[in-house]
Amino acid sequence: MADPVGVPQVPRPVRTLLGPLSTSAAGMARQQQFIEVIARNIANAETTRTAEGGAYRRQVAVAGTDPVTGAPTTTIVEDTRPGRLVYEPGHPDADEAGYVTRPNVELATETVDLMLARRMHEANASVFQAAKAMLRRALDL
Repeated sequence: MADPVGVPQVPRPVRTLLGPLSTSAAGMARQQQFIEVIARNIANAETTRTAEGGAYRRQVAVAGTDPVTGAPTTTIVEDTRPGRLVYEPGHPDADEAGYVTRPNVELATETVDLMLARRMHEANASVFQAAKAMLRRALDL
């Protein structure tokens, strides 16, 4: 059914009430992406040979906003810092001098990043649960 001409449009109350649920769900989804990237880094912390050649390179999730729509975005970029060289002449990936290039992944850094992402995910889940409880109470009125 079409809206009558000349009648001002007002936001629908249900959509307004669902806003906090949508916002916290989007936050949880973003943090899940961060957690997945960190888990991939931890899993490959000792990988000295990849399909692309060379040692695994740490990936970093970068949060941003689309300049046109204003929607949140998450971009995964490769950390360009070099990996550490370790002297292991018997290793199959050693160079002619006996050095192996290790991934540029620091487990301590990844662990701290994982704890932060997990806490942020939990905070968004708490907001989601609180908003859901408020909506339930509003519907009971």
